[in-house]
Amino acid sequence: MGKMMSPQQIEANRRNGQKSTGPKTPEGRVISSRNALKHGILSKQVVVRGLNIKESEAEFSALHDRFRQDLNPVGPVEEMLVDQIVTCHWRLRRALVAESGEIALSVDDGHWARQRPNLQLQAILWANSNDAALAMMDSSLGCSILAGWVNNLRNQIDQEGELTEASIKSAFGNSPVYSEKFEKLRLRLLERNKDAEPHRRREENKKEALDFIDRELNNLQWQRKRQSKQEEAQREARRATEVLPAMPVIEKIFRYETKLEKQLFRAMNYLERLQRRRQGENVPPPMTMDLSERL
Repeated sequence: MGKMMSPQQIEANRRNGQKSTGPKTPEGRVISSRNALKHGILSKQVVVRGLNIKESEAEFSALHDRFRQDLNPVGPVEEMLVDQIVTCHWRLRRALVAESGEIALSVDDGHWARQRPNLQLQAILWANSNDAALAMMDSSLGCSILAGWVNNLRNQIDQEGELTEASIKSAFGNSPVYSEKFEKLRLRLLERNKDAEPHRRREENKKEALDFIDRELNNLQWQRKRQSKQEEAQREARRATEVLPAMPVIEKIFRYETKLEKQLFRAMNYLERLQRRRQGENVPPPMTMDLSERL
């Protein structure tokens, strides 16, 4: 246990401490701020100066000056502790910058991946399904492509004057859903108005085929809008998850921050104890506890 100080000694230390609280005049504070350039040389090594990243030395010096003016260190030990506090603060801020950068990369990479879908892979997935056209209706992109095929069929009918087996195959290939749908339409049109004059029957069949296709195009447009809303909801959900960096990155940053915070609080606590003791307070020794585990 340390020796107890008498009231006279405590009062004398307090008076002496009041004489060592640092500069009070503007001129003295200017001189004191210059001391940071002398005592903060080692801490300045924390400023990164690379080819692709350059941290601001002026910003670090300004931060160092603000801490010195606020903490008002006296003597080399207190100067050293202030340097440690500034350095830890600077590195903690860098950890936050790293976290923000990881989040930006994660969200941006996900955005570009969504903006540039793999059309070749998607085409393979559609082709390997039981019916490509039916599978394509499950996405806004597929609905747009189908609408293009149906619109091409419409142009052929408009030019040739009728719906033919060749035009159906040309538009949809071997897709059962659309091939069968338009084949049934073609056969139904052939059975209608057999007794009518050929030119009139041809015009009526053409009009009915075009009306059928227009309804199909309207249905595809509605389906495309519906799929677009669902896909946008999925993109929003993915963006929400991408705000968090990958777990290894989170753990790395967390360990880095935890280590720095321990150093920061230890330096702040030690500086406070020194300054209180310098100002005449009877500061008891810190309580420490060693923990061990026996196997």
